[in-house]
Amino acid sequence: MTPARAATLALGLLALAWLGWRSLVLAEPGPAIEAPVPARPVAPAAVAAFGPGAAASAQRGPLTPAERQRQQALWQQRLQRASEVLQAYRWATRYPHEARPLTEQPDQIDPQQPIVEDRPLRLPGQPVVPGLFLRTAQDKVHLQGDETVTVSVSAHDGEGRTLPLQVTRAQAEAQAAGQPVSDRPRVPVAFNDQGTGGDALAGDGVLSARLQPARQGLASQASMIRLSLALQSGEQPGFAYFDVVYSPEVPATWAGAVRERLADGSLLLELPVQVNTAGRYVVAGRIDDADGRPLALLSFNEELAVGPQMFRLNLFGKLVRDLQPRFPLRLRDVEAFLLKADQFPDRALLARRPGTVHQTARYPLASFSPAEWTSEERRRYLAEYERDVRLAQAERDRLLQPAGP
Repeated sequence: MTPARAATLALGLLALAWLGWRSLVLAEPGPAIEAPVPARPVAPAAVAAFGPGAAASAQRGPLTPAERQRQQALWQQRLQRASEVLQAYRWATRYPHEARPLTEQPDQIDPQQPIVEDRPLRLPGQPVVPGLFLRTAQDKVHLQGDETVTVSVSAHDGEGRTLPLQVTRAQAEAQAAGQPVSDRPRVPVAFNDQGTGGDALAGDGVLSARLQPARQGLASQASMIRLSLALQSGEQPGFAYFDVVYSPEVPATWAGAVRERLADGSLLLELPVQVNTAGRYVVAGRIDDADGRPLALLSFNEELAVGPQMFRLNLFGKLVRDLQPRFPLRLRDVEAFLLKADQFPDRALLARRPGTVHQTARYPLASFSPAEWTSEERRRYLAEYERDVRLAQAERDRLLQPAGP
């Protein structure tokens, strides 16, 4: 899942969670507390917010001291819950979806980190041998054009010591959608522990290989490529596999240096591209400050037409004001792809831009706006949550007033 889609999904789930919290605000806290019995009719707005039972209970007459005390506790709980929901929503949405603190998604801080997994060393369907496991690693999942992926495998005992391991067979197979099994291209892949061909250190017990679909006869069409391994460690056989998603298509190409300018109290970074295929483009870039401190994850998600275009990454002003970075800032590790909904693979990548892509000028913090992000949706949600607080507070305050004769 891409950072942009992950962020969108996370914010969507957060919105559902907020709605769930709101239902808690409007619900009874538990069977130990009775439903409120107002001493006078409830306003229509309160009936809409707290349910028809509130209006019906108005016909039950004056409250006893014990009932009044229970209702005071009930409405105090509702007021506290409503206030917490309002504060949580306001805090979580103070920045836009497209500019979030990078610490919110620690897995996105360094996209160059390999994917490392531990698994038992065994054959399919066979029992697990205690104290014997594999460690696999690969540096990419999605490949484009001439890109390569480096994979590695090693065997370890229960205390983490490296054990001897052999790759007795390794084969990569392209699995394009709708392609018969008999027509799938397959190529052998050589693993080594000699410090070459993708192996980082000779003789360390970690066997590595490098796969380049475009140069190994696997690049005829977009497909998933599975690299299957047969393994042997001592008397124990085993297996492992690596999956990568490959696309030979080049939907757009980078077309020049990054441009920057202050706009509406934020820093706008514009990345020129030449779009070859129209569609929705998703982009992610990381911002660090001059001390190397991770600052922000910036994203772009828009429909673009064929021709010269701009990926616009907006570093939100309040985010800069709150985090107070030391300038100049550094844009790094930019990733972009054309989204292909309802297809597999679901994306066509642009060439990656690892490392520093752009260094900004120096700006005083006063150049950036301290205003929170706003939108029609955010204003609507805030108005609803503020209304819940007002209703709960009004009912709590009414019940705190001395009872009439």
